[in-house]
Amino acid sequence: VQLQASGGGLVQAGDSLRLSCAASGRTFSNYVMGWFRQAPGKERRFVAGIRWSGDWNAYADFAEGRFTISRDNAKNTGFLQMDSLRPEDTAVYYCAVAQKTTIWPEEYDYWGQGTQVTVSS
Repeated sequence: VQLQASGGGLVQAGDSLRLSCAASGRTFSNYVMGWFRQAPGKERRFVAGIRWSGDWNAYADFAEGRFTISRDNAKNTGFLQMDSLRPEDTAVYYCAVAQKTTIWPEEYDYWGQGTQVTVSS
């Protein structure tokens, strides 16, 4: 499975960004796509996840109400819509794929290359 993340950039506080993650190669019939982020000097943290069937999704507390995870089954692409961005959202954002519903990064099997999100105050 290859994952290509895109959509990061430099924005101001309060702005929005939409991240995309295109999956190619071998894909599982009902995999889970997760978004994680890692700020300098900090551990990689779960942001949001969605099962491809659409019957499960989850958000970190800091993402609840501001971020929305979705997917386009036909295009094998996942999205993370991020609204009301804050400077503390600044990080490299990664998409990943797992074969079960989980929020733990060590349980994800495949990872994209990451996309930088920088939010200025």
